[in-house]
Amino acid sequence: MNNKYLILSDIHGNISAFNAVVGDCGNEDFSGILLLGDLIDYGMRSNEIIQRIKDLSNSSWRDRIIVNIWGNHEKLVVDKDLERLSSDRGRAIARYTADHLTYNSVDYIRSEMNINGIQEFTLGDLSCLAVHGSLEDNYWKSITPENLIGDYSAYDMVFAGHSHYSHCFTHFYPIDDPELRNLKAVTFVNPGSVGQPRNQNPYAQYCVLSLPSKQIELRAVEYDIKYEQSLYPDEIDDFYRSRLTRGI
Repeated sequence: MNNKYLILSDIHGNISAFNAVVGDCGNEDFSGILLLGDLIDYGMRSNEIIQRIKDLSNSSWRDRIIVNIWGNHEKLVVDKDLERLSSDRGRAIARYTADHLTYNSVDYIRSEMNINGIQEFTLGDLSCLAVHGSLEDNYWKSITPENLIGDYSAYDMVFAGHSHYSHCFTHFYPIDDPELRNLKAVTFVNPGSVGQPRNQNPYAQYCVLSLPSKQIELRAVEYDIKYEQSLYPDEIDDFYRSRLTRGI
């Protein structure tokens, strides 16, 4: 019998995208949910996303959130860590988000999420790592197939976000084990971004893992982009509104 796990990252305050994902998979029975960071910022409904995540904890998915780590946007908005952003428009929207977060939202980010942006855990007999970025920098440096940025040979599966590019690939590390032909397989999964995709696919993207088969389904679902765009005030740079149209 397969156990399914729902993997979400980079929701970025986009309620329409999140609701589309939940609607797409809400009838499936998940053994666990992994949240890989950046619930907030960029989108206009950061408080609402946090409330929806809290609602999940009180729904039929109660106690199934097994990973809920900070991303760089939790860190920069709550800790006012804005110097790492590369543009003034990025700092402006982060300040806007910080100014509009409620006390309850900030309390949830500080007390209910893993502030380290990284978490080791097990799924069955698999040793797993969840990290928003990578071992080089938990928050700001992405794992890519071309650059793993760190030694992940201690794990069987690594789940990461941040880049907003979905991927699933296996890397083989050299080990001293003739039965495995002296190679250790590590599977790397990035579910893509629910609310701010950047792989030129504007659909809300997420992932479902099935065990023990290790089947990875990278999914994409349509949502009401125009409505989310209508929520941006004039004071926010139009870049953040317009990029949703093409997923860039």
